[in-house]
Amino acid sequence: MTERHVWKINGFVGLLAMVVFIGAGIYSLTAELIIPAVLLFVLAGVVLSSFTVVQPNQGMVVNFFGRYSGTVRDSGFWVTIPFSERKKMSLRVRNFNSARLKVNDVDGNPIEIAAVVVFRVVDTAKAKFEVDNYQAFVEIQSETALRHVASKYPYDSYDGEAYSLRANSEEVAKELTLELQSRLSVAGVEVLESRLTHLAYSTEIASAMLQRQQASAIISAREKIVEGAVSMVQMAIARLQAEGVVELDEERKAAMINNLLVAVVSDRSAQPVINSSSIY
Repeated sequence: MTERHVWKINGFVGLLAMVVFIGAGIYSLTAELIIPAVLLFVLAGVVLSSFTVVQPNQGMVVNFFGRYSGTVRDSGFWVTIPFSERKKMSLRVRNFNSARLKVNDVDGNPIEIAAVVVFRVVDTAKAKFEVDNYQAFVEIQSETALRHVASKYPYDSYDGEAYSLRANSEEVAKELTLELQSRLSVAGVEVLESRLTHLAYSTEIASAMLQRQQASAIISAREKIVEGAVSMVQMAIARLQAEGVVELDEERKAAMINNLLVAVVSDRSAQPVINSSSIY
């Protein structure tokens, strides 16, 4: 079932026709023409039953005796099929904020995750007749898709090579949007955007994972410090030898390298010791 346009005309034309029918009916009564007067009043009632008002960004689904006739999307005052059932349906953009879900990531770690889904109805016929309640359908399918996507990735990638929920939130959100669209298209819903609003380790492993993250950060910082210290020592020795400031044998060079590395890499400020015995 797909949406289609329903027959309609300007409501003010119908209002004018109803006034004409009523006026003609009253005139027929005064002329004692009972049957024409009754027919004219019936026609006025038929026109009255066909009036409908559509607000901006709203669709009016029209059913005629159990059969879908079409949808009025244009806002305004209209005359459509008389004696029909008309149901309003919002076409405005909506947000759905999921609850915080407890999911196991691809490594089996329990995490808490939540997302916001921005959507709107683009096919009123599917939203009305293909699913029982399209809003509840959006909520359930959004949480199901979020669980499925979250279980495909680790919370964090420590080697930095694979995708992770924390480091690649944009890519994860795009994949979530695509999966949601495939799930919600049956309900005539278009997914405009989806974003992760909450991401954290579950409480039972949060402290252990925090220690792991801190250890990884310390190791990365130490590697950077050692790399910089080695380059500084190499540059110092090269300049001393190039400018002929001092001649260093292998033993003194090793001692100098040791002292420089200790001074640069140490967590605390190095305490200089002046050796004056070699002056005399």
